[in-house]
Amino acid sequence: MSTQRRRATLRIQGTVQGVSYRESARQEALRLGLSGWVRNRGDGSVEATVEGEPGALEDFIRWCHTGPRLARVTDVARTDGQATGEFRTFTVERTS
Repeated sequence: MSTQRRRATLRIQGTVQGVSYRESARQEALRLGLSGWVRNRGDGSVEATVEGEPGALEDFIRWCHTGPRLARVTDVARTDGQATGEFRTFTVERTS
């Protein structure tokens, strides 16, 4: 497994608010050993910044395309970057 941590910022669109998307994403990220945050956006989308090992990061992004049972994801926009190491865990943040 690579020791090079990566970072991705995601914008998830569709029916993703009011369906436990953020809490489910937090649980999935923690299961995969990732750190970062997830929050609702005022436009109805969900935004996440996540850091971790490349394989786990890709697993999380694949999960984001489906989300929890009641979610209906229509798009996941992704921006990649270098991990900063600023996060200790994965949290649900306030709506932006």
